[in-house]
Amino acid sequence: MSKYPVHTDFQLNGMSLKAPALRELAVNFQETGELYEQELGTFILDWLNDKEYVLVNTSGSTGDPKSIKLLKKHMINSAKATAKRFKLDAGTTALHCLPTRFIAGKMMFVRAATLGWKLDVIPPKSNPLDQVFKRYDFSAMTPFQLDNSIARLHLLGKLIIGGGPFSQSLKNHVQDTPTKIYETYGMTETITHIAVRRVNSKKAREEELPFRTLNKVTVSKDDRGCLIIKAPKVTTDPIVTNDLVELISYKKFYWLGRLDNVVNSGGIKLYPESIEKKLAHQIDVPFIVGGEPDEKLGERLILIIECDSFDASRLDFEVLDKYEVPKEIYCIPTFARTPNGKIKRSDILTGLDAGSRI
Repeated sequence: MSKYPVHTDFQLNGMSLKAPALRELAVNFQETGELYEQELGTFILDWLNDKEYVLVNTSGSTGDPKSIKLLKKHMINSAKATAKRFKLDAGTTALHCLPTRFIAGKMMFVRAATLGWKLDVIPPKSNPLDQVFKRYDFSAMTPFQLDNSIARLHLLGKLIIGGGPFSQSLKNHVQDTPTKIYETYGMTETITHIAVRRVNSKKAREEELPFRTLNKVTVSKDDRGCLIIKAPKVTTDPIVTNDLVELISYKKFYWLGRLDNVVNSGGIKLYPESIEKKLAHQIDVPFIVGGEPDEKLGERLILIIECDSFDASRLDFEVLDKYEVPKEIYCIPTFARTPNGKIKRSDILTGLDAGSRI
């Protein structure tokens, strides 16, 4: 018998399954299923074995992907914290539309199996709700999936978004949906989110809300201005990040951007993610702000747009502070991305050539 029992109310694709039957289904997924089912089957067998941990790959968005050990007891604690924050009791209906090879997809199964949810698993495609015709209490998506699902969001009660930048323009598009949508902050090392914020409440329309940590999670800053996370229920040691934040309290913060991405232009520190937020409503395709070497300034600020051509004259830089205005604009056809779709800033910046300037 597994040390990590399956909740008696748990259902997968409409089937009530105890551990032996779940193992059998997992093997069947591995042998005859589609790729997303094979990945789920492999993880189910990992979850049901007697090991106290699972091996999980990091996304590679901030460095080379690596494999780390996550304790199953910590994953269960994370699932319980999510259930408490969003009031998701046994019997919750949930839609799983993420790849199980990454932590967010793994945790959708862990939550369901641990908490007694009724989980339906569908292909993790760009428009996951396309063939969905029933309502669910809860789901999780990437911003890209959300952008392709707006017309059918009424099928979801609560939705968490993670795995990539949640642009202001996309937030604007979901303001009138009845679905309660939350932006998450977290990483593989924290077993998905440790903080969330609502993006389409009445209060969120009036002002950007800070991230608020989950139960038993506290935050602070180091001397670089980067976030330190203390989450003893999901990780043994404090996690020191490279995320620059404005700290409101030990439970609340605003995310400013990655320390790795800061552009030092003539001694002035510029935060690309904050500048991108200001420009988001004007550019309807993927783009990034970054720095390139400059003899006088050390670095100069540039704007890079994923496109074949772009009319830069329509950009209104009045929304930016004086030093935030890009000195150069580049247009490249395809951005480098990680396997789960995150933009690889460093690869894009190092691969620029003068011929792609607008």
